[in-house]
Amino acid sequence: MKITGTFLDEITYDIPAQNWGRKEWDRDFQAMKAAGIDTVILIRCGLRRWMTYPSAVLAKAQQCHAPSVDLVRLFLDLAEKHGLAFYFGTYDSAQYWQGGQHRQELELNQRVVEEAWARYGTSPAFKGWYLTQEVSRNVHGIVDIYAELGRFCKSVADLPVLISPYLEGCKSVDQFSSQLLRADGISPQQHEREWGEIMSGIRGAVDIVAFQDGHVDVGELYDFLVVNKALADRNGLQCWTNSETFDRDMPIKFLPINWEKLRFKLETAGRAGYENAITFEFSHFLSPNSCYPQAHGLYQRYRDYLDGK
Repeated sequence: MKITGTFLDEITYDIPAQNWGRKEWDRDFQAMKAAGIDTVILIRCGLRRWMTYPSAVLAKAQQCHAPSVDLVRLFLDLAEKHGLAFYFGTYDSAQYWQGGQHRQELELNQRVVEEAWARYGTSPAFKGWYLTQEVSRNVHGIVDIYAELGRFCKSVADLPVLISPYLEGCKSVDQFSSQLLRADGISPQQHEREWGEIMSGIRGAVDIVAFQDGHVDVGELYDFLVVNKALADRNGLQCWTNSETFDRDMPIKFLPINWEKLRFKLETAGRAGYENAITFEFSHFLSPNSCYPQAHGLYQRYRDYLDGK
């Protein structure tokens, strides 16, 4: 198993910003390419009042602050330069959809999608859409959000639509607390029932589902991976794994993962029949340019793995 895609975590939510400019991002895209990555996914174009590009829609509707650099244009230019595909991530209000107003979240994002395609659609690197709302269960009107927004994205530009949900496992805890584990993680059987309903409702609107792999105990991971693959196959979706490159087992949230854990997760996905892996997230946790020194060693161990050493 190889990691062929990574999220770009701008705007950051629960990890520190690295405050890179064009030169630093260019160097990192070069490192991604050298490690076999061919796809970059903007995890969100905006969050609350922060945004990655000067969106007139978000400035008016959400009073978002104008960024000093158009990161969407920067990422598209670098993706084109280095031969990578770019997926545009939608907006997360962190307000409407989680507060029972999912129609407002949906309608706002429809305007953002139209605006983004009008601004950036001529870029040959613009290859897909990412629906940024992340859930583990059938909550917050998520079927409507995924289904309607996915279809709307395709009506604007018929490109692949990706989602990356998580698993309500024993490690699914509040990232802003010191807690590491919970006692009431979901079973693979319950997960299968709920996601069977969700996937049947988003069939034709979403093309790729890439479940995050870090929220369950490693002893349960294979069972969940098998369930996810079977559900996706049944509903005509591609199934990737989102192999997290940070560690959920440490009291400090979040640090680069131990190489042995990452290797185990990738090889487990391979045993479960997966053919493609993406990660959250190269630049912080797997890059030789990361602000975390531990990531430099992880990058070298991963490159050794790719080289069969």
